[in-house]
Amino acid sequence: MIRFLYPSVLWLLALLPLLALLRGRRGPVAAVKYSSADIARQVARETRSRVGNWLTPLTLLALALVITALARPQFGRSTSNVEASGVDMILALDCSGSMEALDFKLDGQRASRLDVVKSVVSKFIDERPNDRIGLVGFAGAPYLVSPLTLDHDWLQQNLDRVQIGTVEDGTAIGSALATSVNRLRDQPGKSKIVVLLTDGQNNAGKILPDTAAQAAKALGVKVYTIGAGVRGEAPVPVTDAFGNKRLAMAKVDVDEATLQKVADETGGQFFRATDTASLEKIYGEIDRMEKTTHELKKFEHHSELFAWAILPALGLLGAGLALDHTRFRRLP
Repeated sequence: MIRFLYPSVLWLLALLPLLALLRGRRGPVAAVKYSSADIARQVARETRSRVGNWLTPLTLLALALVITALARPQFGRSTSNVEASGVDMILALDCSGSMEALDFKLDGQRASRLDVVKSVVSKFIDERPNDRIGLVGFAGAPYLVSPLTLDHDWLQQNLDRVQIGTVEDGTAIGSALATSVNRLRDQPGKSKIVVLLTDGQNNAGKILPDTAAQAAKALGVKVYTIGAGVRGEAPVPVTDAFGNKRLAMAKVDVDEATLQKVADETGGQFFRATDTASLEKIYGEIDRMEKTTHELKKFEHHSELFAWAILPALGLLGAGLALDHTRFRRLP
């Protein structure tokens, strides 16, 4: 099946007959101009002088091919079988202000908690290509980053856009868990999982973590909780009254008791990550969960065909230029 991603562009083809008509009124492009009609009559008997008649059709055909290429023709294979794991998973990521703390390392350099978490989560997504995975970010309120999807390239793009300051600051653990569970409520997956990572205590939102955990249990959703960050104090970037940025030690604390209770209530596990290595190990352990495969009946894949139009167009334009600037060129 062939389709055009931007079919409205094809309306530009309607302008080509008008251009041909306007060009026809001016007459064909001359190969050579002469000051005397007698000389022109003699030259007109030569086949070479008639090459000017081809320049306008070549240009119009090249334009038609360029317009076709701009419409993005695609060849689609609309049906194929794809295996999925049967695991529907929501990754809930804390992106509150405290996630700016620089107590983790990335590639040997000091990095913020959020940057390290995004790097580890990105690898975790790559390791589970057959899972339907969604993303929920939260600070003072939760927000949907990506719904459940098997399109992990698109999922990775949305993960890159998770930033601190997207919503008001705070740590709404209960509301984030409730939002994640709600996304899994009506899904057909045999295993429904929430992996919730936070570095703080529940201090915002309208739903308590205990209440959200009870809802998760009732709906058969297993919750894995991760407490991220060192204990005690961590270096945090701050801006002083003069607009200069510097590092200051700030007290950090994770509500381990609440996270442990949420995990126990739903049949999951609680993990504590105090550095990059332990965080990678935690997501590795979660990755080893049992998987059950099932087959999806429909999957669309489209191959781009614009090159089949743009390359001949460039060839025709090149041929026109060659004819117009060689022995067949017009002389002033």
